[in-house]
Amino acid sequence: MAHLRSRRRLALAVPVVLSLTASLGFLPGVASAAPVAESSAATAAEGPNLSYVVNTKTNKRTIAAVQEAIVEAGGKIVITYAEIGVIVVHSTDPGFGATIRAVRGVQSAGATRTSPLTPAGTTDVGAADYLTAKEAAKVKAASADIPGAEPLEADQWDLRAIGADKAAKINPGSKKVTVAVIDTGVDDTHPDLAPNFSASQSANCNGGVADTSEGAWRPYTAADYHGTHVAGEIAAARNGVGVAGVAPGVKVSSINVTDRSSGLFYAESVVCAFVFAADHGVEITNNSYYVDPWLYNCMDDPDQKAIVDAVNRAQLYATKEGTLNLASAGNSNHDLASDAIPDASSPNDTTPVERTIDPSECFDVPTQLPGVVTVSATGVKNEKSYYSTYGNGVIDIAAPGGDARYQLPDTPSKNGRILSTMPNGAYGFLQGTSMASPHAAGVAALLKSTHPGANPGRLQRLLKAEADKHACPTSYDQNGDGTQDAVCQGDLNLNGFYGFGIVNALKAVKK
Repeated sequence: MAHLRSRRRLALAVPVVLSLTASLGFLPGVASAAPVAESSAATAAEGPNLSYVVNTKTNKRTIAAVQEAIVEAGGKIVITYAEIGVIVVHSTDPGFGATIRAVRGVQSAGATRTSPLTPAGTTDVGAADYLTAKEAAKVKAASADIPGAEPLEADQWDLRAIGADKAAKINPGSKKVTVAVIDTGVDDTHPDLAPNFSASQSANCNGGVADTSEGAWRPYTAADYHGTHVAGEIAAARNGVGVAGVAPGVKVSSINVTDRSSGLFYAESVVCAFVFAADHGVEITNNSYYVDPWLYNCMDDPDQKAIVDAVNRAQLYATKEGTLNLASAGNSNHDLASDAIPDASSPNDTTPVERTIDPSECFDVPTQLPGVVTVSATGVKNEKSYYSTYGNGVIDIAAPGGDARYQLPDTPSKNGRILSTMPNGAYGFLQGTSMASPHAAGVAALLKSTHPGANPGRLQRLLKAEADKHACPTSYDQNGDGTQDAVCQGDLNLNGFYGFGIVNALKAVKK
């Protein structure tokens, strides 16, 4: 399965964010990002049919001139997001990118993949562990002893770790708040998700164009369970069925951005998702993935630079329209504040090549984009999960993501991972920063419910201010071999493992 984030990226330190913003010339305020009519021109196929993002100035004359140049170069325009200056194009000409980058008004352009388009990455660690009927019976028996608990809540150590069980008794969240799960799709027929699902704010954005037809937002197969699990962590209803979410009273929607054949998350689909969320009144998005095919997109590569530019324009547009975006930090145990990181996984749609990147110049998208809340993962002991990526000045906040290796809870199943909803009415355990980000998104939804007038900037400040401070450990030698498995830098108020602290749902509804 792609690179789902039961993992994901880091938020940049302030100087890096500023330099990133300046280098890309991010756009001033835009009113809406309604698509412009498509156009196309056929040319002889000279190479594989690839998808491109072409990023331009936003005035109508420039966009029209660039569209004409695209057609003349043999490109097929799939969709134009005029208000952010992003055009999605298909071309079989290997020289298309270089040709379009030379066109006046084009600020960046490049292929979003290294493999051909097929007819038509999440961040969890390991395979799903489904809850069996026998195990469920044991959990239900234990849950019966907890007043007001959902049938499987005894296994949800993560809710208790951040006070979400107590918060639900004060304020479960407002139906006026929607969290969009940008992911592999959500099974809205699940009995724990159906009561809180918002179909009117859901779509399938695969390929860059939003499909809002009935059920288009659902996972393609039961194996595409990642988004359904994430949705349950955020807003599974307290309805006497199964599990509970961090914010069981808010709405949840689904924006499916995965390629139907490969399961990968390409830039054009993610651009579509952020714009769709913004234009449909979504208050919060959860992004537990990275944009394929590059784990890190380097600014000295024209294709990778174009990916960063396009997705950043879209997420900044969403932020301007009132949407707070959260993303998982990643599951590679990388230090995003270091000088060099080895990457042997990119591109993941063809043959990866080994390279060493500088995380101040090569970015995990969307987690390292300016304004995106980057979330690291913790286990039941409130320690950084062994797999979680980290970085002082990059991680904004921490949240339960699970740790089945070193942090096991005293629950009926004794499973250190996170229990949540799965397609077809099932339940299962997953772990990763993919699971941490939705916990933080749920707390953000509670904050939005408590402070309905708060804009994304204020919500982010509240999320950090009400987090439980957590200092760096004196030692992080989890396997006891005498070697530090990661080095935490910073102090109690801000450090590389926990950012500003571990989210607290109870505080979110008290103030």
